[in-house]
Amino acid sequence: MAYLPGCCRPCATCLLCLYSCQWITAKKEKRKGLRTTKCDCSWFLFLFCVFLFTLVWLYFAIIILNDFHNFNEFIFKQRKLWVDWSLVLLIATAVLITYSAVLLVLALCLQLCSQPLKLHWLHKTLLILTALVVAAAFTGLGIKWAEEWRSARISLQATGPFLHIGIVGGMTLLAWPLASFIYCTHNTGLKVFLLLMYCAVMMALYLAPLGITSPCIMEENQLPPKPALVGHRGAPMLAPENTLMSLRKAVDCDVQVFETDVMVSADGVPFLMHDEELSRTTNVQAVFPERAALNSTAFNWTDLQQLDAGSWFLERKPFPTVQSLSAGDRYEATQQRIPSLEEALEAAKQSNISIMFDLRPENHSDYQSFVNATLEVILQSGIPLQQVLWLPDGFREQVKQQAPGVQQVYGRKRLQNEKEPLLHVNLPYQDMSSEEIRQYRQDNISVNLYVVNQPWLFSVLWCSGVSSVTTNACQVLNEMKHPIWLLPSNTYLMIWIVVDCASFLTILWAFLLLK
Repeated sequence: MAYLPGCCRPCATCLLCLYSCQWITAKKEKRKGLRTTKCDCSWFLFLFCVFLFTLVWLYFAIIILNDFHNFNEFIFKQRKLWVDWSLVLLIATAVLITYSAVLLVLALCLQLCSQPLKLHWLHKTLLILTALVVAAAFTGLGIKWAEEWRSARISLQATGPFLHIGIVGGMTLLAWPLASFIYCTHNTGLKVFLLLMYCAVMMALYLAPLGITSPCIMEENQLPPKPALVGHRGAPMLAPENTLMSLRKAVDCDVQVFETDVMVSADGVPFLMHDEELSRTTNVQAVFPERAALNSTAFNWTDLQQLDAGSWFLERKPFPTVQSLSAGDRYEATQQRIPSLEEALEAAKQSNISIMFDLRPENHSDYQSFVNATLEVILQSGIPLQQVLWLPDGFREQVKQQAPGVQQVYGRKRLQNEKEPLLHVNLPYQDMSSEEIRQYRQDNISVNLYVVNQPWLFSVLWCSGVSSVTTNACQVLNEMKHPIWLLPSNTYLMIWIVVDCASFLTILWAFLLLK
């Protein structure tokens, strides 16, 4: 078999050994009859598809990191075991993509060296397992976490232009082994099919920017103001969530609103707590082991004050940022207790920030008494009522009558022919398109979207004109002075033309050079 210039026989032999898992010498008589068959071509095509499949999963894995803390909390509620599953996800994905990428590179190098593509049965088995694992991951994502499909669509607004350039570059490089294969094969039908398929794909890629839209393709002077930051349970990457320390850390990050969750104790004291059980964020298992599984509202305030609400943060390390805390912050975390709503309101008043909260659990039989107790604390606290943002839908009319100054925030979109226009909405970031955000902004409706942790997502929402975002990563988003990227439409058009022309000329060169 002929070798390309620069493709030495020892290199070709090593490549063939790694791909075929057997040592085949470079002597011609040893290679007699060893050629790439249709079956081998089918396995190469399968390898290419598995690589693309794992590459798409890698993209999804990176996107869902924004929401992965929710998944960790969900698993803890089910298994009472805290693990940062994002590390498991990334490591497993890296292994799969690396394996398939290495095999693909070996196959392309063998093709360029005019060597047979004899994939070993072990590699075939592992490729099938890789495809099954990734398919299972996508299936699980669709069943248990369907909203992440909408997250992926939003992510394309941030990555679309760059994905286009990357895919065009990858397909352009593929022209070299494709040209080598076409000139080596004697099957005319296969040649025509591959050329037509390749040309169709490249034509689609060249025209793809016509369908790419992003709110960040705009002029600099059209950029809306930076969204305000709402601290999700405070600053949970820097301090134990829903504690006074977390509120202070959020203030240091220049958040304008402290978002929290309120429950009411058995003796009528509203306090800050997200979970219905206390086991994740306190040491209730050690202090009250026989009552650890009870609802948080089953404990009286005296019992709740005995619990440590901070040490879990250092032990479980819910975020990687915990490891970088100073000694002083670590000590302060161990001293945290469950704060009452009264204490949180006082801290918010002193810091001149607003407080927004849900009242849980909504299905409790004494929910109206919870509303009454919460309203009583708010009215007695002395905090300006416009600094209180009320999220619960239950008994909202009663709240409007007793505390008319409290800002009403709705967890839904506006309705047609609504009697009372909405002024504030609070929704998952997946639930509003860029067009809806712009329309709400034009109609002077404040839009807060949650939970936004990654700079790419914050950039897209910033460009869209969202009023504020709820975040776990206030220390990261506060440092952003500008969206990650902003491209004037004329500049993007120029990049599109240059990339497509360069790709076309490179492909033409590849086919002419290897002829």
